[in-house]
Amino acid sequence: MEALIAQVQANTAIAVGLILSFAALGTSIGFGMLGGKFLESAARQPELAAMLQVRMFIIAGLLDALSIIGVAFAALLIFGNPLLAAITG
Repeated sequence: MEALIAQVQANTAIAVGLILSFAALGTSIGFGMLGGKFLESAARQPELAAMLQVRMFIIAGLLDALSIIGVAFAALLIFGNPLLAAITG
């Protein structure tokens, strides 16, 4: 029984590492593309820079929210693992 619990905990740690790394990778790629496209469009049409900046910050907030959801899901798996409850049940 202890071996099964240890295996579930080890696989959970690997899954949490993957969740956090892909959340960080996706957010960094998204912010890089977002910033680059904003600078391109602001350089092309400077009179629209203020409107584009507002929209960029809205998208940046949504992009951050996606990674925070991943962090929350990873914290759920670390601190309140439902898979362990099913085994020890």
